[in-house]
Amino acid sequence: MAPETPRSAATDGPDRPDAATPADGHGHAPRPGPGAPDELGALVASWRAWMQRHDAVTSADLDELESHLLDRVDALREVGLHEDEAFLVAVKRLGAVDDLSHEYARVHSERLWKQLVLDDDSGAQGAPGTDGYAEASGALDRADAAGRRTPFWKRSNGLAVALGLGVGAGLAVTAARLLGADPAFFLRNLSVLVLPFLAAWFVWRHRPPRGPVLAVAGAFMLAALVLNVFPWGEPGDLYVFGVPPTDTELIASIAAIVGLWLVTGLAYVGGGWRRSDSRMDFVRFSGEWVVYYVLIALVGGALSALTIGVFSTIGVDVFWFFNDWVLPCAIPGAVLVAAWLVDAKQRVIENIAPVLTKVFTPLFTLMLIALVVAATLQWNIVDADRELLIAFDLVLVVVLGLLVYSYSSRDPLQRPGWFDRIQLVMLVAALVVDLFVLVAMVGRTGEFGFSPNKTASLGLNLILLANLAWAAWLQLGFLRGREPFDRLERWQTGYLPVYLAWAAILVVVFPPVFGFA
Repeated sequence: MAPETPRSAATDGPDRPDAATPADGHGHAPRPGPGAPDELGALVASWRAWMQRHDAVTSADLDELESHLLDRVDALREVGLHEDEAFLVAVKRLGAVDDLSHEYARVHSERLWKQLVLDDDSGAQGAPGTDGYAEASGALDRADAAGRRTPFWKRSNGLAVALGLGVGAGLAVTAARLLGADPAFFLRNLSVLVLPFLAAWFVWRHRPPRGPVLAVAGAFMLAALVLNVFPWGEPGDLYVFGVPPTDTELIASIAAIVGLWLVTGLAYVGGGWRRSDSRMDFVRFSGEWVVYYVLIALVGGALSALTIGVFSTIGVDVFWFFNDWVLPCAIPGAVLVAAWLVDAKQRVIENIAPVLTKVFTPLFTLMLIALVVAATLQWNIVDADRELLIAFDLVLVVVLGLLVYSYSSRDPLQRPGWFDRIQLVMLVAALVVDLFVLVAMVGRTGEFGFSPNKTASLGLNLILLANLAWAAWLQLGFLRGREPFDRLERWQTGYLPVYLAWAAILVVVFPPVFGFA
């Protein structure tokens, strides 16, 4: 923000102290306590305390925002509004240009309107169940207005809860290892050991209704039962994390992670799981979470390597400690820390994932075009081996992820531009690649017969083909002005249950159909 001389909540005016009032450490005049007649000072103190809970907001930025807020209050009071009425309207208007003020207005507007209309304490608790804040908002506001500092565990936007759940996830993995679980157990149960703690974070954070919570709990119990009761066959020839699982065991383990991640979205969106915008919020969260988790993993890996190297220079071997204790706790714990970072920072700093989407979409488009040209000239993709076809499937999944996340971060009212045209080219190229892969898979199936891997990949490609084909058609209609942008969003969010259903089939149906091979 551009530097600006900050104002105080108590400047010149009929209801404010005069200019000679001594200022505090930030250059503001002292604000009145809760029993003082200056009601505006208490309201601004409550607003300022709310903003201070977000660590990324500096004092200078907060002073400038407060100055803008008070300018709006002054203008509204000049036209006849009372202090509390002017404050409510000013916060709402400031929220149009500042996301944190908008959040404050959303959470506290019900309480403020009740105070305006009823003039009693009936609304002191705020709007219940809003992002985990509202239940404590009344107590926090009274403490802040009285000049008492809010404790860290309340001011840290849920960090203490996220850390506690992260420790719980790490302890769950460590306890399973100490109880003698074999590596195959961890491969199968990674999702049911870690993701329940993420679901618990969503429940605490968003306060969903009882129905979605019970559905999430039931899905986790069913997955745990299936993954641990099925009689898996002889180990295969592919090693994953030092484990040679069967084909159906590996497919079920991966599908369980994807399926249960989508299931935790029920706890995230709560009662709004039928709404497209709520589902898109979870998509937006997922993209941000991936970015933060990768950053945490990179920094944690560098720190671990540096620590191991430094201790080795003095003859102390700490590799075993990191391998046996730090990594089993840190990897699942980072899931919760990344989730907290997404929720804590999404309205304060510019999101990273939309920027990466803008950068990588043109690059992936060029890569897909080059792949189509090479496949057309050489036709080698039809005779490709299994690993290459799986790699192409991963490319198509990444392309779809870029598309969906770009939708989640786009202004629905923005007119079509060059980036939307690039997305159409990417979709068409991805469709051609998907068709090539399908031809190759049909050829391999006709030559070698059905297998768990080929059948799972074939089903995934058919699902992606249907999604990409209709998405390309809608994208073309949007560019031609015949389709509103929300149609594109609704198609992608409405398709999420298809992925969930396919993941459930891979976990529950595939293993017995293929004899757990």
